[in-house]
Amino acid sequence: MPVTLRSPREIDKLRRSGQAVRQVLELVRQAVKPGASTMDLERIAIAEMKKLGATPAFKGYHGYPTALCTSINQEVVHGIPSDKRVLKEGDIVSIDTGVVLEGYYGDSAVTVPVGSKIDTTTQRLIRATQRSLDLAIEAAQAGARMGDIGAAVQEVVEGEGFSIVREFVGHGIGTRLHEEPQVPNWGKRGSGMKLKPGMVFAIEPMVNIGNASVKVLADKWTAVTMDGSMSAHFEHCVAITENGPQVLTN
Repeated sequence: MPVTLRSPREIDKLRRSGQAVRQVLELVRQAVKPGASTMDLERIAIAEMKKLGATPAFKGYHGYPTALCTSINQEVVHGIPSDKRVLKEGDIVSIDTGVVLEGYYGDSAVTVPVGSKIDTTTQRLIRATQRSLDLAIEAAQAGARMGDIGAAVQEVVEGEGFSIVREFVGHGIGTRLHEEPQVPNWGKRGSGMKLKPGMVFAIEPMVNIGNASVKVLADKWTAVTMDGSMSAHFEHCVAITENGPQVLTN
């Protein structure tokens, strides 16, 4: 499938969707505390989406049951909210969500510490994953290559001694949640597809403290680290423009 180049008008629509996602994530982030269940977070997200006139992008997508993915500790992605899944002091939780607004999609994720007693290695994991995303966005310049984005992530993550999950990658986004191209979190500078104005995609590093291997649990959704080590995940939607990358979800 070819990569769709979006017009400035379409990018404005994608920005509106991205800003709705940002508002939802900000509210949910504020509710993360010891004793909160992941279903509490889901209810907050659903209520805010309704208020914004947005539809959950994840709920029903290939049969996924909820509006949020809430992935705790060793869970990498696609953790399903539940009243039984209660956050504890020292946990970390990745919150990933998307919306559809006026036919255009937004998608973003953030990893949040629960309480204040996060061990130093896990703090370093969160900082490195966030920084790898920031530098990947900086690399997303018109005329650059897809490999420049992946290399930016890889250099930060592996420089910190962590590992990159390779089973899941970023993706194009627009009038569908997942579009071409795929956006890997590793790569070689100067290689891969040339980035053109009008491309819009979600960049989303997923980083493990231990090795990169993951497995999917019996629920057929929740992906966890094979070695039980902590994992972090951050994501933004980015538009390539002549004037540099525009983050649509910050």
